[in-house]
Amino acid sequence: MPARTRTPLLTGGCQCGAVRYALYAAPERVHLCHCRMCQRATGGPFAALAPVRRADMDWTRGAPSERRSSAHAARGFCAACGTPLSFRHLDGDWIDVTIGSLDDPDAVAPRFNYGVESRVAWLRRIDALPDRETGPGGVTGGGEDA
Repeated sequence: MPARTRTPLLTGGCQCGAVRYALYAAPERVHLCHCRMCQRATGGPFAALAPVRRADMDWTRGAPSERRSSAHAARGFCAACGTPLSFRHLDGDWIDVTIGSLDDPDAVAPRFNYGVESRVAWLRRIDALPDRETGPGGVTGGGEDA
């Protein structure tokens, strides 16, 4: 069905707005992946991923660049700002969007972890860290707790 006739359930995109997408079904098997490839691809301790069938997702503005991260998978990202947007198996019917690229990342919650053999040990202690709100200029670069 063409994107014009469907109502998106969720929308998302990159930080600069050059690439946007719409999901027409609820993601399934939402998860965090701690494998080393996902850590390196996102630059973080894990990738937060929300899988949907490819037929239930459309790129609505622009299109991501893709990098084959292995012989079996490709990762989509915005070529203009670098935002990681997706992961897909080359021969699969599913695409995983990054939860952080959703307009409402609270709309989907991870249900389990993958790649736990590579989970960074300090992740279990993050709830004990002090909380700080982001200031008007973004994250501060100085101070004793920075």
